[in-house]
Amino acid sequence: MTAAITAAGEGATVTLLEGGERVGKKILSTGNGKCNLGNLQLSADAYRGADREWIADCLARFDSEDTVRFFRGMGLLVKERNGYLYPMAEQASAVLDVLRAELRVLGVETVTECKVNAVSREAGGGFTVSAGSKTFRFDRIILACGSKAAPKTGSDGSGYVLAKELGHAIVLVMPALVQLRCREPYLKEVAGVRAEAVIRELSCGIEERGELQLTDYGISGIPVFQMSRQINDLLRKRGAGSEAELTVNLLPDYSEEDFARLCAGRRLLQTDRTAEEFFTGILNKKLMLLFMKHAGIRRDMPIAQVESEKIDRVFGLCRDWRLHVTGSNSYDNAQVCAGGVDTAQVGRDMESLLVPGLFFAGEILDVDGRCGGYNLHWAWCSGHLAGRAAARQSDI
Repeated sequence: MTAAITAAGEGATVTLLEGGERVGKKILSTGNGKCNLGNLQLSADAYRGADREWIADCLARFDSEDTVRFFRGMGLLVKERNGYLYPMAEQASAVLDVLRAELRVLGVETVTECKVNAVSREAGGGFTVSAGSKTFRFDRIILACGSKAAPKTGSDGSGYVLAKELGHAIVLVMPALVQLRCREPYLKEVAGVRAEAVIRELSCGIEERGELQLTDYGISGIPVFQMSRQINDLLRKRGAGSEAELTVNLLPDYSEEDFARLCAGRRLLQTDRTAEEFFTGILNKKLMLLFMKHAGIRRDMPIAQVESEKIDRVFGLCRDWRLHVTGSNSYDNAQVCAGGVDTAQVGRDMESLLVPGLFFAGEILDVDGRCGGYNLHWAWCSGHLAGRAAARQSDI
């Protein structure tokens, strides 16, 4: 939509072919329905996949201020919260509504339920596009088909097939910003618990902090999403059946000295309390009962009768709880994908270096960002660059 709006704004005659029943369906699920459409802390360091210098060059030509101007120009008020950009209405539907309205005002022909299955370059220039029984001819085309993430919204990976048939290399695609699956069966006992935590992968040292969400199959939450791309890549390189070991610190605001004092002070309660009562008030009750179970402590046992080593074991689990990741959830649950069209074959204006007149935009490219509005910013940024360049090269 951004590519079409930008190209039409440059004066080009634009047709948008949409495989689904309506354009922009995926926007409605972003930002928990509020649409985190950008971030003021914009940096190439927030992205992975492609060459950082290539990404930095793109971001320099369409930054966060450009995102705000783009949407305000269509009538959408934008607000900032801790650097995150949202529509003032806090409704993702408002973002989609202004984009659809702009397409209509600019005269973009939108053809829905039009699934493209082939694109071919004509000998004399231009492209033939086939969509079932329909055939179209265009001077320039922009592939903005998304990835394989959240296929129910229309992202089925078909854009990769089209790009490959046109001669482009595809960097291995895998889920990113996705939940991780662990082999520990006892996680069912703490499913639904949320806790602030620092999570670190022990072999490569990647570390994230935020609200950890425990599930019956593994772990979720923003810090897990941020790590998931690298974890999936690590497991892929290690091969089938491999694992990644994580350490989880559930008391991240306590230094070693603070924690030592906490443990020492806690022992003053080691009188006539039960073990369950002794450990109450440190973390979520379900977690403490699980850690007691790991240490071999019965909840009704008098704490005065519990060996010091077992008490230390429970305390230790609060700051060094080991989990073993075996993989991630599927594309159905992923917010984005890693991998895609190799950007080494794409110019700074999103035009193919192999096929003149072919442009790319969005997640079909090997660019994926962290949580926090970075992936939607990449959609606006790459769409704008592609739409502008395609229109300026077209016969308009």
